[in-house]
Amino acid sequence: MRVVLVIPARFQSMRFPGKPLADLSGRPVIQHVYEKAKSLKVVDRVVVVTDDERIEKAVSGFSGEVFLTSSRARTGSDRIAELAQRMKADLFVNLQGDELLLDPEMLAPLIALFLKKRSLKVGSLMRRLESEEDYKNPNIVKVVSDQEGFALYFSRAPIPFFRDRSGRRTISHVYQHLGIYIYRRKPLLEFSTWPTGALEDFEQLEQLRFLEHGFRIKLLETKGRSLRIDTPEDLKTAEAVLRRACEAPKPKL
Repeated sequence: MRVVLVIPARFQSMRFPGKPLADLSGRPVIQHVYEKAKSLKVVDRVVVVTDDERIEKAVSGFSGEVFLTSSRARTGSDRIAELAQRMKADLFVNLQGDELLLDPEMLAPLIALFLKKRSLKVGSLMRRLESEEDYKNPNIVKVVSDQEGFALYFSRAPIPFFRDRSGRRTISHVYQHLGIYIYRRKPLLEFSTWPTGALEDFEQLEQLRFLEHGFRIKLLETKGRSLRIDTPEDLKTAEAVLRRACEAPKPKL
C-alpha cells in the first residue's frame, strides 16, 4: 500500500464527551467522516483508530474498518503510530474524527505532493481566516510559515499579532491550521517515542512535538471546506449545513 488514511477517534472530550457517536442527520459523526474519506480515490485504505469499544462497535456496525489501540496513546498521531507499527505504507494521512470534509478532494494535492517529493517528511493544510472572531478563538489554531511554505509555529493565540492594523495588515493574511496531517512512516514512528514537548504541553497541539525535534512541516493552502465539530453548537451548525445541501436543487443534466 502507498497511502493509508487514518481517522483517530476518542470518546472522552472536555467540551463534547461522546462526540464521535453523536447523531448527525441520523448517523454518528464518525460515520460521516469515514464515508467522506472513503470517497477519496487517492488513498488505498481508510481505518478508524480508537481505544474505546463503543466507537469500535459503531464503526463495525456500518462496516467500517477499525483498529483498537491501547489507552496509552497521548494524541491522535501516537494512536496512528500504533497502527503504523503493524501496517506498512508509504504515507499515513491523519484526518481527525471530528473533521467533516465537505470537499474530500481538498486532501488530494497534499497527498500528490508527498508522493512526488520524497524529501518531505511531514505535512499539513492551512486555510485563510475569514473573521476577527476566528482570529481570537482559541479553539481555532493559527499557523505562520516561512517563505518556502514550512511551518514556523502553531498557536491557539492570535498569531501573527498586529501591532499596527494600518495598511495591508488585515485578517486575510492570517491562516487557520486544519487538523489534517500527512507523515512518512519512519518519522511517525519516531514521533511516538519522544516525550511530550514543553510547547506541545502548553498549547495542547501535538504537531509542536515535530517542530521541537527539528522536523519541518510542509504546509499547503487549501480553499476546500470542512466543518470542525468541537462543541454541541458546532454539531447544530453541521446539521444545518447538511440539511441545506440536501435541500439544494440538483443541477439539470
